[in-house]
Amino acid sequence: MSFSKQRVFVSDCEGPISKNDNAFELTSHYVPEGSRFFTLISRYDDILADVVKRRGYKAGDTLKLILPFLKAYGATNQGIIEYSSKNILLVPGAAEMLKHVRNLMPSFIVSTSYEQYMRALCDLIGFSFENVYCTRLDIDKYEISKKEATRLKHLREEMVKMPLLEIPEGAKSLDDFPKELQGTVKRLDGIFWQELSCMNVGRMLQEVNPLGGEEKAHAVKEIVKRLKSGLHNVMYVGDSITDVSAFRLVRERGGLTVSFNGNAYAVREAEIAVLSEDAVVTAVLADAFNKFGKMFVTRLAEKWAPASLKRFSLAQPLERRLYSLREKRFPRVEAVTPENRERLMRESSSFRKTVRGEAVGKLG
Repeated sequence: MSFSKQRVFVSDCEGPISKNDNAFELTSHYVPEGSRFFTLISRYDDILADVVKRRGYKAGDTLKLILPFLKAYGATNQGIIEYSSKNILLVPGAAEMLKHVRNLMPSFIVSTSYEQYMRALCDLIGFSFENVYCTRLDIDKYEISKKEATRLKHLREEMVKMPLLEIPEGAKSLDDFPKELQGTVKRLDGIFWQELSCMNVGRMLQEVNPLGGEEKAHAVKEIVKRLKSGLHNVMYVGDSITDVSAFRLVRERGGLTVSFNGNAYAVREAEIAVLSEDAVVTAVLADAFNKFGKMFVTRLAEKWAPASLKRFSLAQPLERRLYSLREKRFPRVEAVTPENRERLMRESSSFRKTVRGEAVGKLG
């Protein structure tokens, strides 16, 4: 079959498909005070990627910054696999959504997550790992001395006492931050780019390449090349700062970009904002995109309501699941415009916390 004119579905995993933030959870599991520790590094990641724009750094590189510490506290390939397998939490309807969409068009997952987590998730939902792009990791191949492990544990103790970073509204450089937070960022620079880089275990910072930022955009390009298709045929679903480059690429080439319970970074770049506790709405939008194209989905979002959807012939399983949600909280879908963008950024960020939890919901 030729896919030159066929639509293509591409989705991030954590957020649109699962409620996990696997790296956050692994850090909380292995590292003492891991929740605060990971949050500090995640916000440092946001600053480097979105404010400082550090050369060679991309959104999602948190997943390599935490690795020396995971190693110091005993993480192994098998340990990551076992923990990930036991703690997958899907968005309600996600498995059914992917099954439906796979029957419509070629479907792919592009995720910053470690491959150990993605393999476990694929096994659970019956999704082909061949259609997954993610962060490759073999943590067992890196050796760590007792001296380095001890030093990393001391650095962890120092870092959890640092003030949590917040990006001031409108900040365009580190000079726009309060002096205390400027000092925190500079100290983290010293830890990661000077001290850790000189450690043997610090090789992970050079050799592990998290699939975030531009890497996600490259993955989308590779997918359409693989299918001999075009970016205008792509529907891309994401939820965070790691999806921004892919959103921009797909949107600028005429494809459809959908934020699913996205944070402010995602909503800012997407054309459709979804606020939903159930993934069935993604299947509805994918169904419409596959049949009628981007403009129809935009009009559907502009008139989104149970009554309007009645005029759109949904597959019966989708219709039953979608309308069952009226008894709980019917999904919200809005086309993002210059007039409503700021409001949707606030509302989606808030809703995201109710769905994924306060700690994960706050992460970039």
